[in-house]
Amino acid sequence: MPLQISQYKSPIGVLNLIADDQILLGLNLSNVKALKDGLSQEDFDKGFKEVSKIPVITDLLNDYFSGDIDAINGISVRQPGAPFSQAVWKAMRKVKGGKVLSYADLADHAGSPAAVRAAGSACAKNAIALVVPCHRIVKTGGALGNYAYGLSKKEWLLRHENAL
Repeated sequence: MPLQISQYKSPIGVLNLIADDQILLGLNLSNVKALKDGLSQEDFDKGFKEVSKIPVITDLLNDYFSGDIDAINGISVRQPGAPFSQAVWKAMRKVKGGKVLSYADLADHAGSPAAVRAAGSACAKNAIALVVPCHRIVKTGGALGNYAYGLSKKEWLLRHENAL
């Protein structure tokens, strides 16, 4: 079965989505090519089909943007990456909506307290923005830090989640 590609119009812009049935493999605000480039070879080889919506995933995104900030926790995800990146992404998924975590604390939660830069790198490589909530990771002291899609979008998401 080919992977599903869809676009979702959100308050922060058009989200590009790619999924294998109901498992989200990528979500970004840039372009579909970047999503495809981030796939494992096994997933890429399945081919692609554009759809207007992806069952369950689109509904949960609707719920999230309508105010149920925990709705995205119901979306299953998968992305290729090194073991430490996987640990970082897993730790990010545990950061509750309305909360933030520092890069240092993220490294600690991922099992390597000294690997703060590596944790930041894993955030930057995260191919499933919003659902693997890299926007909830901030600098020690609370400054927003970086966000691939711009600080205004990170700030909007954190305000939407009542974290600011």
